[in-house]
Amino acid sequence: MDMDTTSPRAHDDIRTARRALATEAVHAGRDDLARQGLHAPPIDLSTTYPSYDSRGEAARIDAFATTGAEPDGPPVYGRLGNPTVARFETALARLEGTEAAVAFASGMAALSAVLLVRGSMGLRHVVAVRPLYGCSDHLLTAGLLGSEVTWTDPAGVADAMRPDTGLVLVESPANPTLAEVDLRAVAHACGSVPLLVDNTFATPVLQRPAEHGARLVLHSATKYLGGHGDVLAGVVACDEEFAGRLRQVRFATGGVLHPLAGYLLLRGLSTLPVRVRAASATAAELAGRLAADPRIARVHYPRIGGAMVAFEVCGDPHEVIGAVRLITPAVSLGSVDSLIQHPASISHRIVDADDRRGAGVSDRLLRMSVGLEDVEDLWSDLDQALGRPVGGAGTCATSHNESAPAH
Repeated sequence: MDMDTTSPRAHDDIRTARRALATEAVHAGRDDLARQGLHAPPIDLSTTYPSYDSRGEAARIDAFATTGAEPDGPPVYGRLGNPTVARFETALARLEGTEAAVAFASGMAALSAVLLVRGSMGLRHVVAVRPLYGCSDHLLTAGLLGSEVTWTDPAGVADAMRPDTGLVLVESPANPTLAEVDLRAVAHACGSVPLLVDNTFATPVLQRPAEHGARLVLHSATKYLGGHGDVLAGVVACDEEFAGRLRQVRFATGGVLHPLAGYLLLRGLSTLPVRVRAASATAAELAGRLAADPRIARVHYPRIGGAMVAFEVCGDPHEVIGAVRLITPAVSLGSVDSLIQHPASISHRIVDADDRRGAGVSDRLLRMSVGLEDVEDLWSDLDQALGRPVGGAGTCATSHNESAPAH
């Protein structure tokens, strides 16, 4: 064999021309396998690796401590990096169009690492746009990592900047209202301050924030990247310089991704474009039907499309949650099966009620992650769960008629 299979980045040695997203999803991170006589990526579960060259090991550890670059040659220890996880990181970076990606044990661990990197440089102030995922909002608001946040709308980003601003954070489409942000305009307003875009809902299939000026792209990889509801992970796609700092934080704090999770994520990426496009087509159809339904006050569906639909019901949202039979009433999203939840009770419960409502997260809002089921079966379940119209034509019908699917 002509390649070192123990090197976390051995597969980086194969350089390919720019390929279509669907092709990258299948082949990125796997380009070296055929040359090694392999078809499926191997899973390396080792926590440590033997070495008879302790002087060489010392030099490699020194290099990592200085730059955060992954050590050349065989792996050293599971907390520095893992070959299976590295394959997923390589693939995700290629899909997002960045130099590198760094994977973590969860999306919140990934966001925490970014904040720790900037905070270690004395840049603890964050400018953020609501809504964000509820736990991201809480992490910033509570100052758990010593950060201080200024909340603003996209147009106010430039005015909210301070000398100690270390990060601008947006989520687009946003969780759970699906509000969209002009990423290029926000990136321009950031100047030299890194813009972090949470791209969990869109995925690189629908949007590549780095192409619009974002330096950091965050994913809760638990969602669409894994795609099957069986892996917990987070990842940041970025330039190599920032990746080095993130690896150092990951090494120091221990928020590493398990190799089996890395394997499942790499497998999930191979079907990501097919899953997202199929689910998005169904979601768009459901959004249209909901917008025409007198039992619905308002529908939120993003211009770029996607597999997420949010809608405000005229009746009791808790009754809808309790009545679904095919759709699973559960937190999370991005799985092959459809999920529905009440953000004010679960995903955004930790956000102050006034802040939550001010960001458009009403108490009657439901968020649905559309899966790969047949659209007629999903509509049948929603139809019976919504029940009879509340009070006939009434106030809700008037509100509904005035609002097409909200963008």
